[in-house]
Amino acid sequence: MTVSFAAALTACALGGAAVIARALATWLPGMGMMDTPAPGFQERAVPRGGGLAIVLPLLVLAVLVIPQDAAARRHMVIPLVAAIGIAVVSLIDDIRTLAVPVRLAVHIALAAATIAALGPVEEISAGPLGRLSLGVAAWPLTLLWIVGMTNAFNFMDGIDAMAGITTVVASGAVVVATWLVGEPHVCVLALLFGSAALGFLTANWPPARIFMGDVGSTFCGFLIAAIPLMAPTESESRLAPIVGLAASPFLLDTASTLARRLLRGENIFRSHRSHLYQRLVLAGWPHALVSCLYGAAAAAAAGVGIVMTLA
Repeated sequence: MTVSFAAALTACALGGAAVIARALATWLPGMGMMDTPAPGFQERAVPRGGGLAIVLPLLVLAVLVIPQDAAARRHMVIPLVAAIGIAVVSLIDDIRTLAVPVRLAVHIALAAATIAALGPVEEISAGPLGRLSLGVAAWPLTLLWIVGMTNAFNFMDGIDAMAGITTVVASGAVVVATWLVGEPHVCVLALLFGSAALGFLTANWPPARIFMGDVGSTFCGFLIAAIPLMAPTESESRLAPIVGLAASPFLLDTASTLARRLLRGENIFRSHRSHLYQRLVLAGWPHALVSCLYGAAAAAAAGVGIVMTLA
């Protein structure tokens, strides 16, 4: 694949996502897919489901970068097909709310199917610090990782640009890492993913014209978590910690919030305003500043991961 072809695909992903996001902002209100105003967070009703602007161009363009080698093709196609399943169920949830156990069961089933087909992440590489073998814990930890990321993105997609920025940063980290380790097909796919998310951000930047919705947040979380499985074992062990560090602001905020709510005996699936990013907004911080703060933290952590893992 030539550089000019990859650049053309990148431009298509970015431009296509931007155009689709604006079209959806006009079309979705007629379907009743609107988030109602939330004092302190959202002053007006905004359409949800805009994550389709990321899903659609990425999947169309991904067909053009799927490798010819059967094994490499399998490693790329299976996570993409599973991510489509996540997006379909989440779109249904955006249209008419599904029960939490149903959504979670689908997340677990598709994550388990992906791991069964491709195998779990068995090792974590820390560059000169050595490797950590996960042994018998590889399967449950990989399952927890994918399902946890899928839902962490959903939990954290609560203010303008938050999930979009983190998707761009995590995808960018994968682009750099896969370019350095020589995984061109995964590199281009991550480039298209990040470009589509950037295109969506043109309509989601504060004040947002459209929200990502579950169809976008769960798709992005699942695919980011599954990207290491797209690479051969040697590269997989290096990509996993880089992706984990890029998503660490989301994971830490989600984990700490869930822990506090569980200790207080709260229903963790009910709406709340306990996340750190929510507290910052309620304290008067602008959405753009909070989202950029999380994005900067993700970029710094990913940079550390790239230097540490690939040194």
